[in-house]
Amino acid sequence: MSTNGGGAASGDVPSGDVPSGAASGDVPFGGAARGPAAPVVVIGPMGAGKSSVGKRVAKALGVPFTDTDRVIVREHGPIPGIFTDRGEPAFRALEADAVRTALGTGGVIAVGGGAVTHAATREALSGARIVLLTVSPEAVAERIAGSDRPLLANGGIDAWQTIMDERAATYAELAHVVVDTSRRPMSRVVDEVVTWLRNDGSDGSANRRDTSTTTEGAP
Repeated sequence: MSTNGGGAASGDVPSGDVPSGAASGDVPFGGAARGPAAPVVVIGPMGAGKSSVGKRVAKALGVPFTDTDRVIVREHGPIPGIFTDRGEPAFRALEADAVRTALGTGGVIAVGGGAVTHAATREALSGARIVLLTVSPEAVAERIAGSDRPLLANGGIDAWQTIMDERAATYAELAHVVVDTSRRPMSRVVDEVVTWLRNDGSDGSANRRDTSTTTEGAP
């Protein structure tokens, strides 16, 4: 894990989508003495495991979880269809709205890989604690095989790498903590994120650091 001034083993990244309530015995998010905690937003490239990790982090903390991609699908239909019928700019606008709504709910929010490319979304994230998940091309290749993601439709892993390179600087600028998910147990990834949130990131004034335990998958 790394934290900046700014998972699952390969193939083991199931999606999460429904809000997670507090489980019996969960430690309060941020600690009772700290008051309301800033939302946690999980960002990163396609296939990094944002939904899977985010859902489990929320469960561990006893807070709501929102997957904005799932919200968009529920309210507007399949994402590939939105891209085809309305174009990427229209999708990004819908995504920005979904992110703003989710931030109002609080808890842990997983956003799409390209959410950070939209100026309104980046602005909305300014008060959140940002967790960046990274993944190596070798690990993600197995995860995205057969994917219906619109931006990978004609390029596969090469398209993934190009998109990752284009977004890497934005990810790094926004992130408060960086955690690599390449070929690592999801439980370990989740534990690292939860530990950071309960310590360095618990009061919403997180220092940006890099504490990655592996260099594989770093952007």
